[in-house]
Amino acid sequence: MASQPAVIDDVRSQMGRDSKRTAQKTVLDARQRLTSSSGTRADFDFELMHDYAQSRVSAALPMAAIVVILSVVASLWVPVVFTSLWAGLVILSLLIVVLMARRFRTSDPAKFNASRWTTTFVAGEIVYGLAWSLLALFTLVAEPATLTPVMFAMVLVSVAANAVATHTLPPATLMSTLPVTLTVSANLIALGGTLNYTLAAVAICGEIFFVYLARQLHGTELETISHQAEKDALIGELEEARHMSDEARRHAEQANIAKSQFLATMSHELRTPLNAIIGFSEVLKSELLGPHQVPQYKEYAGDIHGSGQHLLNLINELLDLSRIEAGKYELNEEVVSLVDIAEDCRRMMELRAKSKGIELVYSIGDNLPKLWGDERAIRQVVLNLLSNAIKFTPQHGKVVLVVTRSGDGGQFISVKDNGPGIPEDEIETVLSSFGQGSLAQKTAEQGAGLGLPIVQKIMELHQGRFDLFSKLRFGTEVIATFPRARVMDALAPVVEKRNRLEIFSEAG
Repeated sequence: MASQPAVIDDVRSQMGRDSKRTAQKTVLDARQRLTSSSGTRADFDFELMHDYAQSRVSAALPMAAIVVILSVVASLWVPVVFTSLWAGLVILSLLIVVLMARRFRTSDPAKFNASRWTTTFVAGEIVYGLAWSLLALFTLVAEPATLTPVMFAMVLVSVAANAVATHTLPPATLMSTLPVTLTVSANLIALGGTLNYTLAAVAICGEIFFVYLARQLHGTELETISHQAEKDALIGELEEARHMSDEARRHAEQANIAKSQFLATMSHELRTPLNAIIGFSEVLKSELLGPHQVPQYKEYAGDIHGSGQHLLNLINELLDLSRIEAGKYELNEEVVSLVDIAEDCRRMMELRAKSKGIELVYSIGDNLPKLWGDERAIRQVVLNLLSNAIKFTPQHGKVVLVVTRSGDGGQFISVKDNGPGIPEDEIETVLSSFGQGSLAQKTAEQGAGLGLPIVQKIMELHQGRFDLFSKLRFGTEVIATFPRARVMDALAPVVEKRNRLEIFSEAG
């Protein structure tokens, strides 16, 4: 019971830390959005701009090759001098953009300024887009009627290539594609004719489509970065939780060692005076040295003896539970008779049952073989079950002790009473260390709440099972089942190995 407030405090402190961490994360996200140039997060801006710079640098040679190819194709209708001059200007402006991207990649991320770099890149893309738009001047030095389809094709190639290369920075996409689309479309409209109008409309629609496509790619890239950030944050939280778990385990191990040392020390320090108290109170209670002049002294001596015995039993239970939980409870296994153990325990508890007017009924199965187990531990199981049943059964009640075979060929002990029973929502509490049912506390003498947990753990050490069935106002039944593997008639025979020399001598 004393540990429950501590557990509640730990839960509350953990909830407080979680709420504080959530609030900090919310504030950080809001701050990131306020300082972001794209309305998302500042660190996302860096990732997107880094991808833009990487794309511009890696696509520089393919873009230059496209420009050269387009200039070569255009030279079939336009003088080579003009196409070469146009290609040189476009490649030179592309080189400026690439140099900006390289400078960004070598800059210090800690000094990253999203708005400044966005302005720088947009300015470079404007120069690059204006260089592309100069192809509209080809109509001044060539026959427009044959050149307009070529110009239209060059515009679509330019818009598509630049939209894909700059999709992580939407302003750069617009500035690198819009100038050439507007100038060529305006030139086509100015030339007139159904074909030119159609080409101008398709060019404008192409611009809209590729800008939209770049926006979609930007959204996908942003979502990918967001998922990556969430994954990294989750990995960080898991790593932090692992460190906290390791630290908590280390503290728990230290606390367990300290508890074991404390119990090992205090067991001797407590048992020595308790044995003296119990022994001398036994002498006083029995009046071995003569009758008391005051009759109440005999009653007081009995109370002292009973209290000392109760305290010694409690210490023994605590030590047993501590050894079991620490994994240091070793079974001294041998061939035992479950029937004989149950009979001895019944005789020990019969006097106590009669003092309360409780009928103790005993039933055993026929021809039960012996078990392989720890006699002391099994005796403790039966005594704890009988003691609990008698303790929580009202006067003139009934307790039934049954020892017989289980359905799978094992053996079990059943103790059933017609006491007050246990509410269903309190069964888990009753089976926990120091746990007691509320109704049992009101209707019976107090206990430490260690009997059933010790029984449960002893049965686990025997690879057995412990079950508790109870219904309010209809009593309780507890069943301790030993597996078939521990029944002697189910065990494989042990063949004694003899020395080879003896076998050879017999054969000779």
